[in-house]
Order: sequence, then C-alpha cells, then structure tokens
Amino acid sequence: MTTTVETGKSAVSHSSPGAAAPGPRRTGRLRRGSLPYLLLLPALALELLVHLVPMVIGITMSFKELTQFYLRDWGAAPWSGIGNYRVSVDFDAPVGRALLHSFLVTCGFTVLSVGLCWLIGTAAAICMQDAFRGRGLLRALFLVPYALPVYAAVITWVFMFQHDNGLVNHVLHDQLHLTGKPSFWLIGDNSFVALLVVSVWKGWPFAFLIVMAGLQTIPRELYEAAALDGAGVWQQIRRITLPSLRSVNQVLVLVLFLWTFNDFNTPYVMFGKAAPEAADLISVHIYQASFVTWNFGTGSAMSVLLLLFLLVVTGVYLALTSRGRRAADA
Repeated sequence: MTTTVETGKSAVSHSSPGAAAPGPRRTGRLRRGSLPYLLLLPALALELLVHLVPMVIGITMSFKELTQFYLRDWGAAPWSGIGNYRVSVDFDAPVGRALLHSFLVTCGFTVLSVGLCWLIGTAAAICMQDAFRGRGLLRALFLVPYALPVYAAVITWVFMFQHDNGLVNHVLHDQLHLTGKPSFWLIGDNSFVALLVVSVWKGWPFAFLIVMAGLQTIPRELYEAAALDGAGVWQQIRRITLPSLRSVNQVLVLVLFLWTFNDFNTPYVMFGKAAPEAADLISVHIYQASFVTWNFGTGSAMSVLLLLFLLVVTGVYLALTSRGRRAADA
C-alpha cells in the first residue's frame, strides 16, 4: 500500500514494507549474477569439443570391432561388448602379453624419470637459493631445455645418439674411453637409457622452476636461526626446506607422473612408429595397436584402461597425501 503526502509543489511517497522491489533493480541483479556463467560458456564449449566429446567417442569405439574395413562408417562396425577388453587383459595371449610388457616398461621408466627430475630440480633450486654473481644467467640456462620445442630438442638428441658420428659415442668412446666400442643407443637395450636421458633432460627444469618458486615462500629467518643453533646445511635442508616444500612437492610429483606416463612425443620422435622393445612405452604401444595394425577397437580399449589406471593412481595418491597433510597438521 502506498500513501502520498502533498506539500505545495512536492509530493512524498511512502511504500509499505511488503511492497515489491522495483523491476529494473531486480533485472540488474540478475544480469550481474549471470555474467560469470556467460563468460564461462566459451571455455566450457571448447572443453566439451576438445576433451569430453572425443573421450565419449573413444569409449564408444572400445566396444566395437572397429577395423580398417569400417573406417568410412565406423558407426556400422559390429558391437563387440567387452571383447576388446578381454583381448587386452589376456596376458597369456600375444596382445595382452605385449601390453603388459609395455605397461611394466612404462612404470619403470616413469619412476626413474620422475625421481631423477625431482632430485636434480630440487638440488639445482637449493643451490640457486642464495645470491651470487651470475645466478640470473644460470637460472636462464637451466630453463633452456624446458623452453625449447619438444621436436627440436628430441631431434637434436637423436643426432647426438647416432652410432657412427654421434656426440655421445664420440665423448664416451673416443675421448673418455669408457666403452670398448661405439654403442647403439637407438636400438636394443640401450634405447631405454637414451629415452630416460632425454626425458630427464627436458623434464628437470620444470621441477627446478616449481621448487624454486616454493623456496621463495620460506622465511630466511628460519635458516638464520637454525645456523645460530649450529645446524649444518644438510640439517637445514632436512628440517626446514623439505618439510616446507611438502605441499609443493606433492603437486609436482603428481604432475610429473601424469606427464611422463602419457608422454608420446619423446619416444615417437626418437624411435618412430616401431619403438624398440626395451623402450616400448604404453603411449606408443597404443598408437601402434590403433594406427599400425588398424584395430581401433582394441586400441580404444587400451586407452580406456590406461585412463582408468591413471584415475585410480591419482585418486589413491591424493587420498594418501591428504591424509598425511591432516596428520602433519594435527
């Protein structure tokens, strides 16, 4: 209910408490509330197109007998149910045995690569913590492998690993005389070592960058107080640096694990479509199962199994780290 009191030429309106708010003000509030969601729509649409839609298509393909005979109309491929998954996990058959071997090689490669990347990156970041002449130049040089394009860096390493005129054999055999004869680095068992060297070389600068950023959050007063108490360098690292970097290292190790386990560019550029048995990473193995043998159904099933494995490992890792963080804070 509204009453109006007139005084001369002016009028004052009094609205009762139960009266409705003006329409334009409510419309403005709705517009301001919906604006963030409207801004997120382009990113959400791209996410659906780039990730979710191909994922759903790949899962659908894993339940079909999709071979080269159905490339023009893959929707007409017969439905196989879980037949592709049975073939993939049948470790007594050639396909399953080869997949298991590739999985074990990838696990060993990932553990060594992530461990060395973290160790070298952390050591380099700690060494760069104190100011000295030329520190900025060294930091920039350390980040060069991370800044280089993957293909350019890996192709350079391929030339260095050549048997006859490669730099690696020239240094190890001709200069240092550590080997009796030049080694084959791109075939045989040495291919695993070569792949590991390239992976660590291009991966440790990322760990160095993340740990170096984490070190900036540790107060210098802690180190000064520890030095006054007689703590050495190793005790300061063990008691101050590593505990303070726990949350940073938890995220860093998870990211390195996912990147390394899924790495396709490095082994593909080094060895091509047919990777040596010693360096048969699961990403290249799935590519061979899909695009070399033209069995896209089995390759899709292997990809889904890989996705499930990574989801389980990530979930377990996050659960364990969260429990450890809560125990440390208690």
